[in-house]
Amino acid sequence: MRDIRLYTDQPLATEQQLELAPEPAHHLVKVLRARVGDTVVLFDGSGWDYACTVTGIHRNRATLTIGKASPGIGGSPLNCHLGLCLSKGDRFDWAIQKATELGVTAITPLLSERVDVKIPAQRVANRLRHWRQVVAGACEQSGRSQPPETHPPLTLSEWVCEQRADLKAVLHHRLPGTLPDARPDSVALLVGPEGGLSPRDLDQAQAAGFTTVNLGPRVLRTETAPLVALSILGAKWGDLL
Repeated sequence: MRDIRLYTDQPLATEQQLELAPEPAHHLVKVLRARVGDTVVLFDGSGWDYACTVTGIHRNRATLTIGKASPGIGGSPLNCHLGLCLSKGDRFDWAIQKATELGVTAITPLLSERVDVKIPAQRVANRLRHWRQVVAGACEQSGRSQPPETHPPLTLSEWVCEQRADLKAVLHHRLPGTLPDARPDSVALLVGPEGGLSPRDLDQAQAAGFTTVNLGPRVLRTETAPLVALSILGAKWGDLL
């Protein structure tokens, strides 16, 4: 049987019987078609993987015996907080999924002058829950045991003023700028929306200490640019290559 990894926000400990929370239980039973006796790896975001055995299934419910714990795969050793402007459709979901696979430490959705996405106040909690599910699914697939912290949306001006990273970089395809030679301990990476950052957005970022980084001659889409940047950061200062 294929390897199964599942995230649950339930605290895990060895030598316990656990009734899995409804959402991962439904996925395990109805989507993955697990059976009694199957082995499953559970993780709760603490950095540990737990080898478990399915001991009971009833409709959408699943009971597991938690066995040995082992250190899981973490994020990149380079602490990187991605501030990514919201985009339409599934582009934002795709970008944060891949950013999670690449080891990003934290993600904040941003609202900027040219963001054409409106989230009513009463729907913010549901969107945040959805984004965290996307991130958890990326961890299940990639073997990562500590999901990046996914924050509620902020305005671009709020986010840039909050950042205290050693390196604060804003991607911009029309302005010059390269990464420094010295390795920072932390990075704040700002990526604009589909229409690009407005002059006002860029002024706010630069006033907060962000420096421009140009990734090359071609214009990258808003969902592509952060993944290229994270790959470069990971190869230069993280654990890629």
